[in-house]
Amino acid sequence: MTIIDEVLAANEIYSRTHEFREVGPRPERKLAVLTCMDTRLSIRTLGLKTADAHIIRNAGGIVTDDSLRSLLVSHYLLGTEEFMVINHTDCGLMHTSEEDLRTRIQAETGTAAVAPAHFYAFQDVDKNVRHQLQKLRTHAWVPRTVAIRGFVYDVATGLLREIKEA
Repeated sequence: MTIIDEVLAANEIYSRTHEFREVGPRPERKLAVLTCMDTRLSIRTLGLKTADAHIIRNAGGIVTDDSLRSLLVSHYLLGTEEFMVINHTDCGLMHTSEEDLRTRIQAETGTAAVAPAHFYAFQDVDKNVRHQLQKLRTHAWVPRTVAIRGFVYDVATGLLREIKEA
């Protein structure tokens, strides 16, 4: 049995008592969170419950075209009024470079690829959060009325540390 088979079996058991039938797509707390896909970050980490917020994840918590698309849908169609950007200490993207990661993948696969064009590796987590905030705050479609704040989650302590603009 694969891990996916185990997940499917667990889902079948869960479906018998599915309690979120009446939950709608609009976050109750009008919050959207863009964060890393790291396993150490969860709604529990943030003191949230299911239906409180939209959680948008990608490697590094990066404002890409796709995560921006999700944030815009979250705001314009589903009513979110605040965006949190969360990176974290000990991120895998801090331990590599664009060139090294691309070289590694090409060596393992034996081929080059056009996409993804960027992996968005970075060295300084605070600087990376500031850069993501800048991308959101300067985008023409993100209204000034949307509160946008950035944080670094410390995986050792479990605490969020707010990142202020430089």
